[in-house]
Amino acid sequence: MFKIGKIELDKAVLLAPMEDVTDISFRLVCKELGADLVYTEFVNSEGLVRASEKTHKKLKIIDEERPVGIQIYGANIDSMVGAAKIAEAENPDLIDINAGCWVKNVVGQGAGSALLKDPPYMQNLVRAVVESTDLPVTVKTRLGWDHSSIKILEVAKRMEDAGAVALTVHCRTRKMGHKGDAEWEWIPKIKEVVSIPVFLNGNVLSAYDVKAAFKQTNADGVMIARGAIANPWIFRESKELMKSGSIKTVVDEEMRINTCLRHLELAVNIKGERRAVLEHRKFYSGYLKGLHSTSKTRNDLMQFTEYNGVEERLLKYLEYLQNYKSELIV
Repeated sequence: MFKIGKIELDKAVLLAPMEDVTDISFRLVCKELGADLVYTEFVNSEGLVRASEKTHKKLKIIDEERPVGIQIYGANIDSMVGAAKIAEAENPDLIDINAGCWVKNVVGQGAGSALLKDPPYMQNLVRAVVESTDLPVTVKTRLGWDHSSIKILEVAKRMEDAGAVALTVHCRTRKMGHKGDAEWEWIPKIKEVVSIPVFLNGNVLSAYDVKAAFKQTNADGVMIARGAIANPWIFRESKELMKSGSIKTVVDEEMRINTCLRHLELAVNIKGERRAVLEHRKFYSGYLKGLHSTSKTRNDLMQFTEYNGVEERLLKYLEYLQNYKSELIV
């Protein structure tokens, strides 16, 4: 059991912040399916302090998804402090600092995993944010810039000294991006040098990975990123596997299509119909993954701008799949 502010969790399974993925509707779906803690998309501190309306919209949260954290990123201490104060006004349960994003346009600004190049500066940035808010502050980072500069043990101690109340470690370097095996063996080493909760991230693609991660590393929590995009049921499956030793949830065609429609329904209620339907197109390949003869259905779905059209097409496809399965059984 660990505590972050008012949040008390044990063996937490968390939804990672992901750009263009973890909006409110997706966070709600994952929450309904068992995620213990969810995070917003990462939010640019410079955009917040410059009053960008588009950036500020990413801060929106609702009570149904709690506990929820807002993740901010940036390289300038003053901007990060300003962004933290703006984020605090949205009343999240915590603020998370991104010190792990590996993409070029982020590290090129000195943000994300570029902060790992200068641990003392990273520590000062985190301390300044901690001192600027009454909310708990956590940090998400990587092992190091590359394998010749892995400083995660030093960084972990600095984050704790700066006042961070938990640390998530993506167990790859910046140079690795998403390639190669995540090096989970660092998690026990990190836990030896800090007393704050440590969450594992990286290479967690199934419920069996979640169970293995807890068993092998004794992490306080496991954070799931890409593994949840096409399989938001991973949270429920993980809980079932850890509790009973088996997965009881059957993710069949009906569950896939009903969850897809539930996700879209939530998005429509939050964003409005046209925007929600257009933005939902990126999720179809994941929800329909592994089903028979999906190409025509996906192509048809790309033409709709209204919920009813999507619902009618998906239910028609579900009927086709069920008839196809019946014919196979006969």
